[in-house]
Amino acid sequence: MGKRHPNLPAWQWRAYPQNHQHPTNLVLHLIAVPLFIIGFLLIVSGVFSLSLASLAIGVVGVLAGLALQRHGHSLEAQASEPFSDPKDAVQRLVVEQFLTFPRFVLSGGWWQAWRQHPRR
Repeated sequence: MGKRHPNLPAWQWRAYPQNHQHPTNLVLHLIAVPLFIIGFLLIVSGVFSLSLASLAIGVVGVLAGLALQRHGHSLEAQASEPFSDPKDAVQRLVVEQFLTFPRFVLSGGWWQAWRQHPRR
């Protein structure tokens, strides 16, 4: 059974800045998170409207968004805590896409991380 995070958003928020510092990862997240969200919404729309095209495009969007983020995270000096099981992965990914990353951007955390990273 997976790790329990009684307050997943708070737990994720505490480590988020340390796992999101590399400039390429920051830019990839600006592309990937909206791609994931749009893909997710297309999946929901496709299910309710019985549209195979919306469903398929949504799945591609979600997978592409996750792949971009995975690549971005591989560039970070401090790796994120590994997922303990599929349920942990789904919960953490959904919270990151819909809550933590938007909060990171809107709070100024993204911009601060961008400004603080030394350019080579």
